[in-house]
Amino acid sequence: MKRLLRQLSLDLSPLRDSRDYRLLFGSGVITMFGTMITMVAVPYQMKELTDSYLAVGLVSLAEFVPMVVCGLWGGAIADALDRRKIIVLSELGLLVTSAALLINALLPSPQVWVLYVVGALSTGLASLQRPSLEAVIQQVVKHDQQAAAAVLSSLRWNFGAIVAPALGGLLVTWSTAAAYAVDTLTFVVSFALLWRVRSIPPAEDAAPASLRSLVEGVRYAVSRKDLMGTYLVDIAAMVFAMATSLFPFLADELRAPQALGLLYSAAAVGALIASLTGGWTARVQRQGLGVIVAAVLWGAAVALTGLAPNVWLVFVCIALAGAADMISGIFRMTMWNQTIPPEYRGRLAGIELLSYASGPMLGNARASLMANFGGTRFSLTSGGILCVAAVAGLAAALPKFRRYDARTDEHALREKARREAAAATEATEAGAKATT
Repeated sequence: MKRLLRQLSLDLSPLRDSRDYRLLFGSGVITMFGTMITMVAVPYQMKELTDSYLAVGLVSLAEFVPMVVCGLWGGAIADALDRRKIIVLSELGLLVTSAALLINALLPSPQVWVLYVVGALSTGLASLQRPSLEAVIQQVVKHDQQAAAAVLSSLRWNFGAIVAPALGGLLVTWSTAAAYAVDTLTFVVSFALLWRVRSIPPAEDAAPASLRSLVEGVRYAVSRKDLMGTYLVDIAAMVFAMATSLFPFLADELRAPQALGLLYSAAAVGALIASLTGGWTARVQRQGLGVIVAAVLWGAAVALTGLAPNVWLVFVCIALAGAADMISGIFRMTMWNQTIPPEYRGRLAGIELLSYASGPMLGNARASLMANFGGTRFSLTSGGILCVAAVAGLAAALPKFRRYDARTDEHALREKARREAAAATEATEAGAKATT
């Protein structure tokens, strides 16, 4: 029993061993709360100002193009410039956008156009920053601690995803300005933490940020069938089984409209439990197969959601789906950080951002369209079944991804050897300085 508990317990070694990771993790926890609160506040304020479904929906549309463009460009500059500088300057920009929302909310007549423009700007800045954040984890965390760091990052995200929206809901009913004020304060604290992270310059032979370097990153990704498997399986899982847009209709059909918030939080609850008990994932070496199994379980859980007869079983099914999705994310992040060379890590982080951000948008559109033809239950169940079929097809079509093993994969072994050599050189130089 004690052995089982040890296997399920969190591995905190990245936090113990890396000062920079502690600073980045603390910054992420703080800004996660503020960002999630603003994610509630912006659509709420738009609804209050316009009373229009279309106006609220256009907020997401305004954010899509900046996400795509800045996500790709953020990957290019992450490999060409000092990643710490990109992170800090982007954080400063996000602080300014949050302050702009606060000022707008304090005006006698808040302006609708500000919500669209600032929303697009903040999404662009966050997408510009994200590849550098993803890439820098590879550099500040030891190679054999990448899985543990992935679990901790997932835990941070899910804790915020459960608590912050509830806090945001309370704040906006009192004052949207208060919600934006909290977000602005979190960025101030986060900026102070990120300022203390050491400089992380690019390699001496790093390619300058350009369209050519972006294309090189895409070519590298395409040449790695194991990496393509992580992207394609995640996109297929989200496109066919993501269906949060159906939750308001599902709550009505269950005759439990008051449980709508419960449905939205269910996946995050399941994902949080998976993170808290995810210590075992660090001992898995065949992460490709792990992603496949987790994606199949995600699809199966969504399919069962469409068959569940009451709100509590629906909650359990959605929570199981969220747990499976989180396990898939942990395995994917571990593969990325253990096998991608540092000179490509930023550009591929930009590609990763598009893969896990565009899938849910397309999935909710798919779910709504299928529900329009066959109803909510039909959309959920058929979408889950299609997800399982698509993942199985991809697993068959990508044997290198399916058979990936960190113990024998050439890319994982090469990156491990490179990092061990770099650590040995650093230790030798430190010893030489100490003796002089």
